[in-house]
Amino acid sequence: MSDVNSIDRDGAAGRRRWLVLGVVGIAQLMVVLDVTVMNIALPSAQRALHFGTADRQWVVTAYTVAFGSLLLLGGRLADLFGRKVTFLAGLIGFAGVSAIGGASVNFPMLVTARACQGVFGAILIPSALSLLTTTFTEPRERGRAFGIYGAIAAAGSAAGLLLGGALTEYLSWRWTLYVNLIFAGAALAGGLILLERNSSPVKPKLDIPGVLAVSGGLFCLVYGFSNAATHNWHTPSTWGFLAAGVALLAVFARWQGRAAGPLLPPRVVLDRNRGGAYASMLIASSGMFGVFLFLTYYLQQTLGYSPVVTGMAFLPIAAGIAFSANMSTIVLMPRVGPKPLVAAGMVLAAAAMTWFAQLGVHTGYADGVLGPLILTGAGLGMVIAPSINTVTFGVEPRDAGVASASVTVGQQLGASIGTSLLNTIFASAVASYLTAHMRSGAGLNRQVLAGLALTHGYDTAFWWTAGIFAGGAIVSGLLFRPGPLYRTNDPVQVRAMEAA
Repeated sequence: MSDVNSIDRDGAAGRRRWLVLGVVGIAQLMVVLDVTVMNIALPSAQRALHFGTADRQWVVTAYTVAFGSLLLLGGRLADLFGRKVTFLAGLIGFAGVSAIGGASVNFPMLVTARACQGVFGAILIPSALSLLTTTFTEPRERGRAFGIYGAIAAAGSAAGLLLGGALTEYLSWRWTLYVNLIFAGAALAGGLILLERNSSPVKPKLDIPGVLAVSGGLFCLVYGFSNAATHNWHTPSTWGFLAAGVALLAVFARWQGRAAGPLLPPRVVLDRNRGGAYASMLIASSGMFGVFLFLTYYLQQTLGYSPVVTGMAFLPIAAGIAFSANMSTIVLMPRVGPKPLVAAGMVLAAAAMTWFAQLGVHTGYADGVLGPLILTGAGLGMVIAPSINTVTFGVEPRDAGVASASVTVGQQLGASIGTSLLNTIFASAVASYLTAHMRSGAGLNRQVLAGLALTHGYDTAFWWTAGIFAGGAIVSGLLFRPGPLYRTNDPVQVRAMEAA
């Protein structure tokens, strides 16, 4: 009888774990969607609230700046005050400011709401990932769980484009914000029922100097890169913030080695595999968000797709990411480890960007977009899911929140860097093309010339993105240790593995 009871308890615990994954997945999807769901809705919001073209990027940037700069703080709060508390608080806050943003009557109200979404997202996401880390500890189950989570994290951005297009076309741009109430409500109900309260084994303390230095540094970097997208690299508002960001992060790194209770303990980041995972996430995100940006404009401006059709056109990348993420973490990673998977994923993504760089004015979706889109998804799935799994593997429970936050910092910083850098390259290529052909007197009418210039800009940006992914393959190949991940406390074995 006792054996039967034990089996029943194990079965119930197993079902509970997968339900927790469902709750965490809903929360992750909500936050990831909000990075892109507003992109397609921006023209409608701009007409409704009467703000200028130069201002519209801040509807997206306000979210990413607040999110990226406060993630490490959010991760440490989860470690200190309990993951359930910060998870539920993040959900409630995110839903509340989403409702305010949806009801915006002017531009400042909308931007403020988006910034507050980023604040609560920075509290929510580290809690969600650390809950997953401490819930799934058995290697096979962990691989499946992180495959699903990685697929949501990567494919959610593409799904946001589809959802944003459908909501904008059939309801209103405001529903791109109101829809968060549905996601948050479902995750909140599940969290209240399924999550267990965990109390911190140490008295909660915050590394205030570390918080100020890293939050300020990340804010300056994200703001500086975002500013470069609308101005240029030579303005003080760009290079000044970038220089300040680098200086503050250098101060933060030095302080973490001396602080009694560091915000980001060196033991978390001074690991080759984690370093490789952080770098890979930053590089992959730089390229991924460039793909979303330029393909969105190509499909709508060059091919004339509606917002809904544009969103549907991105579904193959979501399918490719979902399949590749699960195959890599469940089947391949336990056998070969992250090194060959992440490097191969970067190579596939680079090949897809080279394919995209052949787009022309008359290229159709089936012959020029569908193939590289699927290939991009396959590559990104092999990078993102194994990287997330690697970052949180073997980390102590007390550091799970801040380790989880660190990988998301890389993702957000990569998105900001990639968007601003590639947008600047695109704009320069378009301007150069127009100048050269207007000066040469090619005899083309303005509309045809503009179309050719845009296509030239897209192709140039995709060539650069191919270079980013190729560089990522080299970086990941150098940083990751060969072989499967291992869990050991034997210092002799650790040194032997690191030497390998």
